[in-house]
Amino acid sequence: MRITLRPARREDVAAIVRLLADDHLGGERETVSDPPEPAYLAAFDKVAADPRNLLAVAQDGAGAVVGTLQMTFIPGLSNQGAELALIEAVRVDSSLRGRGVGQVMIRWAMDEARRRDCANIELLAHNSRTDAHRFYERLGFIRSHAGMRRPL
Repeated sequence: MRITLRPARREDVAAIVRLLADDHLGGERETVSDPPEPAYLAAFDKVAADPRNLLAVAQDGAGAVVGTLQMTFIPGLSNQGAELALIEAVRVDSSLRGRGVGQVMIRWAMDEARRRDCANIELLAHNSRTDAHRFYERLGFIRSHAGMRRPL
C-alpha cells in the first residue's frame, strides 16, 4: 500500500475528526459531521497559523485520508537548549491498522523532527492504548516519563 504524508488542509478537517473519533476514547469526545463543527475549523485555523505546530494527514494511493498526527516543536533551555518534537493525536483508520500505515507515519514524523533539528522526539499515548505502546516500542521509543492531566 502506498502511503504519503503531507500537511493537513482545511478541507481535511472532517476526515481528521472521523479518524480522531475512530476509537474507544475519541468516540466519546468527538463529534463527526460533514461539514465539521465550527469549533474544529477554528482549531484547525489556529494550528495551521502556528509555525511550531504541524497537523499532517496520511493518504493512500487513491488520495483518501487514512491517518493523521499532530506535531508540536518546543524550544527549551533543557538539554543545552535542545528543541523537542512532540507527537500526539496519532490515528490510523481502523480498517487499516496493522498494515504498516502507522509505521510510515511515525518514520515520517521522525524525519520531520530531524529536518527541524530537534534533539529528541516524544509522544503521548493514553494508558489504555496498550497496542499503541507496543507499536511505539517496536519503533525504538522507550517509556521514560509519566504524563499527567488535569481539566481546567
